[in-house]
Amino acid sequence: MENKRLFKKASFALGVAAAVVIAVAAALLCVDAIDTFAADDLKEGNYCSFVIPPEFVPGSQKGLFINKNHPMESSSINYSYSDNGLDSRPTNRDRLEQQDGPLPTYTFEAVNLTKEIYQDALSEAYNNEYGTDVGYSVSSFDNITVDGYPGYRIMANFKAGDEETVHQTVYMLLSKYRTFTVTYQRADDDECEEFFEESAATIHVH
Repeated sequence: MENKRLFKKASFALGVAAAVVIAVAAALLCVDAIDTFAADDLKEGNYCSFVIPPEFVPGSQKGLFINKNHPMESSSINYSYSDNGLDSRPTNRDRLEQQDGPLPTYTFEAVNLTKEIYQDALSEAYNNEYGTDVGYSVSSFDNITVDGYPGYRIMANFKAGDEETVHQTVYMLLSKYRTFTVTYQRADDDECEEFFEESAATIHVH
């Protein structure tokens, strides 16, 4: 019985890890909610850095880190960034990224993103991914500033069928040409909130 539970939890964790990438990308590509632009009032930012807790190791997907005690612990950290394609001076990092394929060409206007827009877009994306209503709900949506870059700290949760409730904390930071996103995700019984808070405190944009 225990092995069956662990297998189910492992499958669920991997599914969630894949879904978060798909869902966030789908939400940001929602043309009704996003304006592609390079805002004059945003600073340029080349990359985002933060400390990965030692309890997490690289996962099978780029930018994904999973708990080293997987599948007993299904928590994960995911990092991604989008480029609006309007910067005519690509960095060496950009060139390396392009070896794996073209960079995404989407971003959103800071003043346009609201709790309702975000919740509706992510809800639709997750429902499509799981094939059922997962009840995606944003519990808090706060404006933040990190190193002079505006952004959001978003807390949300959802539940797919009879699986455990998943809790997400998303840090989304805006620069003139790039949007950086760090997503901390855990299930109800994953004890990693302290690790997440310590990691989030080290987020910087350069």
